[in-house]
Amino acid sequence: MEIKVFVTILLSTIFINNYVLSRMLGLCPFLGVSRKLDSAIGMGLAVIFVMSLTSFITYPIYKHVLVPNGIPYLVTIVFILVIAALVQLVEMVIKKISPALYHALGIFLPLITTNCAVLGVAVLNITSGFAEPGASMGLLKSVVQGFGGGIGFTLALIIMAGIRERLEIADIPENLRGVPITFITAGLLALAFFGFSGMKI
Repeated sequence: MEIKVFVTILLSTIFINNYVLSRMLGLCPFLGVSRKLDSAIGMGLAVIFVMSLTSFITYPIYKHVLVPNGIPYLVTIVFILVIAALVQLVEMVIKKISPALYHALGIFLPLITTNCAVLGVAVLNITSGFAEPGASMGLLKSVVQGFGGGIGFTLALIIMAGIRERLEIADIPENLRGVPITFITAGLLALAFFGFSGMKI
């Protein structure tokens, strides 16, 4: 029974409640990094790592530090500090392992800190009731939701990057080139993902 719950959380965060295309969180890196497929994949992997690790770290901080001490109102500040530290770690690792990817991601890598999708997954883990007293396997559910959110973010980035690369060689009217066709494409992609909301998992 628990496996079905985890599969439901994973599939719903990838398709039905996709942070970018359904919840409209993290649009800045989504539109900024989706020009090239290589940088989209690199950014997606970084976001998967940060979202999963953020979910793993923020859950016990909230449940065992903030709530018992009566300071759950500090959740946003504490979560942003945790995310900033994780992003610094990811940035240092990518710079060391792949300098080309580090330069391709440019300013968008440090912007993961302010990516509202990453903060959104940490907050939604709490509002989903995973940290409630008596909730079974809350930490694992939080990590699965964070991992699924990262995969959904990456999927949206890869699809958008593939479409944008094709649009660069397509015959598009002059007035629609650049930002207008990007917004139209993102809107159509979001509408396509809204079709998943009728899925029975």
